[in-house]
Amino acid sequence: MKKIDSFTVNHLTLLPGVYVSRKDHAGGETLTTFDIRMTRPNFEPVMNTAEVHTIEHLGATFLRNHSEYGEKTVYFGPMGCRTGFYLILAGDYESRDIVDLLKELFAFMRDFKDEVPGACARDCGNYLDMNLPMANYLAKKFYDEVLSSISEERLQYPE
Repeated sequence: MKKIDSFTVNHLTLLPGVYVSRKDHAGGETLTTFDIRMTRPNFEPVMNTAEVHTIEHLGATFLRNHSEYGEKTVYFGPMGCRTGFYLILAGDYESRDIVDLLKELFAFMRDFKDEVPGACARDCGNYLDMNLPMANYLAKKFYDEVLSSISEERLQYPE
C-alpha cells in the first residue's frame, strides 16, 4: 500500500506549528486540512486524553460559532498520536491565513473558566474524561511559544 501523505512528514524534525497538511476537492469546493501541532513529536510528552478531549469540545464549539469561520468549519479534532489537532476548513487557505483565527481560538481556550460545552452524560459519550485546567495550560503554552510570534519554519513542513 502507498504511504499516506501525513506519514511522509519527517516527525523527527517537525516543530510545534501550523501546517497545511493537505488540500482536497469536493463538489467544486477546496477543503484545506491544517495540522495544528502543539507538541514536538517523539521529543515531548504527548497530551493526555482528558485535556485533548477538553480542547476538542472547546475548539469545536468556538470554531462552529465563529462569525467568519463558523460555516467554513468542517472538522476540528485530535490526532491519534495526541501531539495536536486537525482543522478542516472549506476554502483554499495557507497556514498564515489562519494565524489570527488560531490566536482567537487559543486565547479563548486559555482563558475559558466555565463549564465545558457538552461535558455531560446526555451530550457526550465520555464526559468524565475532561481536564480544563490542563487544557487552559496547554492552550497558553501553544499561544505563547508558537502563535504569538510565529516564524516561517513553523508554517511550512520541514523538508
